[in-house]
Amino acid sequence: MTIRRVVQLLVSCVVLGVGVALLLSAALGSDGYSTMINGITIASGLPFVAVNCAVGLVLVVMAWLRGTRPGLGTIAQPVVVGLTISALLGVVGAPDGMAARLLLTVVALPVLALGVAGYLGSGTGAGPTEAAALAWDPPVPFRWSYSLVQGGGALLGWFLGAAVGPGTFVVIFLLGPAVDLLLRRLPALELRARRS
Repeated sequence: MTIRRVVQLLVSCVVLGVGVALLLSAALGSDGYSTMINGITIASGLPFVAVNCAVGLVLVVMAWLRGTRPGLGTIAQPVVVGLTISALLGVVGAPDGMAARLLLTVVALPVLALGVAGYLGSGTGAGPTEAAALAWDPPVPFRWSYSLVQGGGALLGWFLGAAVGPGTFVVIFLLGPAVDLLLRRLPALELRARRS
Protein backbone atom coordinates (compact mmCIF):
# COMPACT_ATOMS: atom_id res chain seq x y z
CA MET A 1 0.00 0.00 0.00
CA THR A 2 1.52 3.29 -1.11
CA ILE A 3 1.39 6.66 0.66
CA ARG A 4 -0.54 8.04 -2.32
CA ARG A 5 -3.32 5.48 -1.82
CA VAL A 6 -3.53 6.20 1.92
CA VAL A 7 -3.68 9.95 1.28
CA GLN A 8 -6.37 9.39 -1.39
CA LEU A 9 -8.33 7.29 1.11
CA LEU A 10 -8.16 9.90 3.88
CA VAL A 11 -8.88 12.93 1.68
CA SER A 12 -11.77 11.12 -0.03
CA CYS A 13 -13.26 10.12 3.33
CA VAL A 14 -13.19 13.78 4.41
CA VAL A 15 -14.92 14.73 1.14
CA LEU A 16 -17.51 12.00 1.75
CA GLY A 17 -18.06 13.31 5.28
CA VAL A 18 -18.63 16.81 3.89
CA GLY A 19 -21.21 15.40 1.46
CA VAL A 20 -23.05 13.53 4.20
CA ALA A 21 -23.00 16.64 6.42
CA LEU A 22 -24.50 18.69 3.56
CA LEU A 23 -27.22 16.07 3.08
CA LEU A 24 -27.98 15.96 6.81
CA SER A 25 -27.96 19.77 7.09
CA ALA A 26 -30.55 19.96 4.32
CA ALA A 27 -32.82 17.84 6.56
CA LEU A 28 -34.66 16.33 3.58
CA GLY A 29 -33.78 12.70 4.26
CA SER A 30 -30.50 10.85 4.78
CA ASP A 31 -28.90 8.02 2.81
CA GLY A 32 -30.49 4.57 2.90
CA TYR A 33 -27.85 3.04 5.16
CA SER A 34 -28.26 5.76 7.81
CA THR A 35 -32.04 5.46 7.52
CA MET A 36 -31.74 1.72 8.21
CA ILE A 37 -29.50 2.28 11.23
CA ASN A 38 -31.87 4.94 12.55
CA GLY A 39 -34.88 2.65 12.08
CA ILE A 40 -33.22 -0.26 13.88
CA THR A 41 -32.22 2.13 16.68
CA ILE A 42 -35.82 3.36 17.03
CA ALA A 43 -37.27 -0.16 16.99
CA SER A 44 -34.71 -1.77 19.30
CA GLY A 45 -33.96 1.07 21.71
CA LEU A 46 -30.24 0.34 21.35
CA PRO A 47 -27.76 3.22 20.96
CA PHE A 48 -27.15 4.39 17.36
CA VAL A 49 -23.41 3.71 17.62
CA ALA A 50 -23.99 0.10 18.74
CA VAL A 51 -26.44 -0.58 15.92
CA ASN A 52 -24.12 1.09 13.41
CA CYS A 53 -21.15 -1.07 14.49
CA ALA A 54 -23.18 -4.31 14.53
CA VAL A 55 -24.82 -3.78 11.13
CA GLY A 56 -21.54 -2.57 9.62
CA LEU A 57 -19.77 -5.69 10.86
CA VAL A 58 -22.49 -7.96 9.41
CA LEU A 59 -22.26 -6.27 5.99
CA VAL A 60 -18.45 -6.37 5.91
CA VAL A 61 -18.38 -10.07 6.88
CA MET A 62 -21.06 -10.87 4.29
CA ALA A 63 -19.02 -9.04 1.64
CA TRP A 64 -15.83 -10.81 2.74
CA LEU A 65 -17.54 -14.19 2.36
CA ARG A 66 -18.34 -13.18 -1.23
CA GLY A 67 -14.72 -12.23 -1.94
CA THR A 68 -14.58 -8.48 -1.15
CA ARG A 69 -11.77 -8.35 1.38
CA PRO A 70 -11.68 -5.67 4.09
CA GLY A 71 -8.68 -3.41 4.53
CA LEU A 72 -7.55 -0.11 5.98
CA GLY A 73 -10.39 1.67 4.19
CA THR A 74 -12.94 -0.57 5.91
CA ILE A 75 -11.88 0.90 9.26
CA ALA A 76 -10.83 4.39 8.18
CA GLN A 77 -13.99 5.16 6.21
CA PRO A 78 -16.49 5.06 9.10
CA VAL A 79 -14.07 6.75 11.51
CA VAL A 80 -12.92 9.63 9.27
CA VAL A 81 -16.39 10.17 7.78
CA GLY A 82 -17.97 10.11 11.25
CA LEU A 83 -15.46 12.60 12.68
CA THR A 84 -15.92 14.92 9.68
CA ILE A 85 -19.72 14.83 9.97
CA SER A 86 -19.60 15.48 13.72
CA ALA A 87 -17.21 18.42 13.28
CA LEU A 88 -19.27 20.03 10.50
CA LEU A 89 -22.70 19.51 12.05
CA GLY A 90 -21.38 21.12 15.22
CA VAL A 91 -20.73 24.40 13.39
CA VAL A 92 -23.09 24.42 10.40
CA GLY A 93 -26.80 24.90 10.91
CA ALA A 94 -29.65 23.89 8.62
CA PRO A 95 -30.80 26.54 6.16
CA ASP A 96 -34.21 28.09 6.79
CA GLY A 97 -35.90 28.14 3.39
CA MET A 98 -37.00 25.13 1.36
CA ALA A 99 -35.16 26.40 -1.74
CA ALA A 100 -31.87 26.52 0.20
CA ARG A 101 -32.49 23.04 1.60
CA LEU A 102 -33.18 21.65 -1.88
CA LEU A 103 -30.05 23.35 -3.23
CA LEU A 104 -27.99 21.82 -0.41
CA THR A 105 -29.37 18.38 -1.32
CA VAL A 106 -28.45 18.89 -4.99
CA VAL A 107 -24.93 20.10 -4.07
CA ALA A 108 -24.46 17.11 -1.74
CA LEU A 109 -24.78 14.56 -4.58
CA PRO A 110 -21.55 15.31 -6.52
CA VAL A 111 -19.64 15.75 -3.25
CA LEU A 112 -20.87 12.35 -2.03
CA ALA A 113 -20.07 10.74 -5.39
CA LEU A 114 -16.54 12.16 -5.45
CA GLY A 115 -15.93 11.00 -1.87
CA VAL A 116 -17.19 7.45 -2.44
CA ALA A 117 -15.40 7.09 -5.80
CA GLY A 118 -12.17 8.49 -4.38
CA TYR A 119 -12.02 6.24 -1.36
CA LEU A 120 -13.04 3.14 -3.32
CA GLY A 121 -10.48 4.02 -5.98
CA SER A 122 -7.75 3.98 -3.34
CA GLY A 123 -8.11 0.19 -3.28
CA THR A 124 -7.66 0.06 0.49
CA GLY A 125 -10.94 -1.69 1.34
CA ALA A 126 -14.58 -0.66 1.40
CA GLY A 127 -16.85 0.46 4.22
CA PRO A 128 -20.04 -1.48 4.99
CA THR A 129 -22.43 -0.05 2.39
CA GLU A 130 -19.98 -0.07 -0.49
CA ALA A 131 -18.61 -3.50 0.48
CA ALA A 132 -22.14 -4.94 0.42
CA ALA A 133 -22.68 -3.47 -3.05
CA LEU A 134 -19.28 -4.60 -4.38
CA ALA A 135 -19.94 -8.11 -3.08
CA TRP A 136 -22.69 -8.51 -5.69
CA ASP A 137 -20.71 -7.01 -8.59
CA PRO A 138 -20.79 -9.25 -10.61
CA PRO A 139 -23.49 -10.29 -11.37
CA VAL A 140 -25.14 -6.93 -10.53
CA PRO A 141 -23.10 -3.89 -11.66
CA PHE A 142 -22.03 -1.60 -8.80
CA ARG A 143 -24.17 1.32 -10.01
CA TRP A 144 -27.27 -0.82 -9.46
CA SER A 145 -26.12 -2.99 -6.55
CA TYR A 146 -25.31 0.22 -4.64
CA SER A 147 -28.80 1.54 -5.37
CA LEU A 148 -30.29 -1.77 -4.19
CA VAL A 149 -28.31 -1.69 -0.93
CA GLN A 150 -29.28 1.96 -0.28
CA GLY A 151 -32.91 1.33 -1.27
CA GLY A 152 -33.20 -1.81 0.83
CA GLY A 153 -31.73 0.01 3.81
CA ALA A 154 -34.14 2.93 3.38
CA LEU A 155 -37.12 0.61 3.06
CA LEU A 156 -36.20 -1.34 6.19
CA GLY A 157 -35.48 1.87 8.11
CA TRP A 158 -38.79 3.43 7.02
CA PHE A 159 -40.66 0.26 7.98
CA LEU A 160 -39.06 0.46 11.46
CA GLY A 161 -40.02 4.11 11.96
CA ALA A 162 -37.23 6.21 10.44
CA ALA A 163 -38.04 9.17 8.21
CA VAL A 164 -37.24 9.31 4.51
CA GLY A 165 -37.30 12.29 2.17
CA PRO A 166 -36.15 13.63 -1.18
CA GLY A 167 -32.50 13.35 -0.13
CA THR A 168 -33.00 9.63 0.50
CA PHE A 169 -34.31 9.13 -3.02
CA VAL A 170 -31.50 11.20 -4.54
CA VAL A 171 -29.00 8.84 -2.90
CA ILE A 172 -30.92 5.68 -3.83
CA PHE A 173 -31.38 6.47 -7.51
CA LEU A 174 -28.47 8.75 -8.42
CA LEU A 175 -25.47 8.12 -6.17
CA GLY A 176 -24.56 4.62 -7.45
CA PRO A 177 -24.60 5.65 -11.13
CA ALA A 178 -22.68 8.87 -10.30
CA VAL A 179 -19.95 6.95 -8.43
CA ASP A 180 -19.74 4.39 -11.24
CA LEU A 181 -19.39 7.19 -13.82
CA LEU A 182 -16.55 8.83 -11.87
CA LEU A 183 -14.74 5.52 -11.40
CA ARG A 184 -14.89 4.84 -15.15
CA ARG A 185 -14.06 8.38 -16.35
CA LEU A 186 -11.31 9.49 -13.97
CA PRO A 187 -8.13 7.39 -14.25
CA ALA A 188 -6.93 8.59 -10.83
CA LEU A 189 -9.97 6.89 -9.30
CA GLU A 190 -9.51 3.52 -10.98
CA LEU A 191 -11.43 1.00 -8.91
CA ARG A 192 -9.08 -1.36 -7.10
CA ALA A 193 -11.48 -2.30 -4.33
CA ARG A 194 -13.38 -5.16 -5.96
CA ARG A 195 -11.58 -8.39 -5.13
CA SER A 196 -7.99 -7.50 -4.29
